[in-house]
Amino acid sequence: MASNDGWTAQRMGDLDGKTVVVTGANSGLGYEAAREFALHGANVVLACRSVERGVEAGERIRKKAPETSLTVIELDLADLSSVGRFAADFADTHDELHVLCNNAGVMAVPRSETVDGFETQFGVNHLGHFALTGTLLEYLHETDGESRVVTQSSGLHESGEIDFDSVGRSAMTSANGNAVSDDLQGEDSYDEWDAYSRSKLANVLFAYELHRRLRGVGVDDVTSVACHPGYTDTTLQRRGPEQSGETLRLWGMKLANAQRSSERSYDEETAARLWDVSEELTGVTYDFDVAAN
Repeated sequence: MASNDGWTAQRMGDLDGKTVVVTGANSGLGYEAAREFALHGANVVLACRSVERGVEAGERIRKKAPETSLTVIELDLADLSSVGRFAADFADTHDELHVLCNNAGVMAVPRSETVDGFETQFGVNHLGHFALTGTLLEYLHETDGESRVVTQSSGLHESGEIDFDSVGRSAMTSANGNAVSDDLQGEDSYDEWDAYSRSKLANVLFAYELHRRLRGVGVDDVTSVACHPGYTDTTLQRRGPEQSGETLRLWGMKLANAQRSSERSYDEETAARLWDVSEELTGVTYDFDVAAN
């Protein structure tokens, strides 16, 4: 995870002809990222749960960047069938992908489940993006030049824990019909902030493991990174100031100088196991043989 070195969007290069997918692009960080990509000449795909809101966001962006190419495609990360439809719709209109911004997410919500029966924060923040990236991998590799996967995490990943050996077994099943551990599903004991931190740790573990696996098969033109945006004024964080109070200032000072993710995020054994579990749960298997050719 990168440090705060004074980088701003003004330092972004010319993106003319580049194709960028931003999840959750209709508001918050996703909207700001999509707008900046458009202002720098990219062809931007707004991947949004609500097409109507995506179209509205696109209209606002066009006022700032009238010459840009914008496409809105429906994507509900809480529904793996929607992820599959998004990939099919993308393939109908695009044959390469330069940047995938895994931005969309939910934060500290009461326990609920996705369409596929996963705890919502883990399902949307991690599993949805895991499946999406896997379905788009061939387009990232077939791109002329280098491409990048940027997965948004959070400083709260530092308190996240992933325990694959929970005593109980959840009633939830994977795409292959196997049981899922209670830890990932929060069946027995659910804390909304613990669940969020766990999903954000999963984001970093995934980003690093994807990068390792790509390099492991000789793919050098696709880079996978994790990022932390700092404390931002978005709808995700509407409750933040009133809950954190004055401690937010100290937290912000720490984040401003962050250069390295938690030691736990570099645990390759945990990352590899999370990868296997994620493939099993989503039914999406990454084809690194295709990526290597």
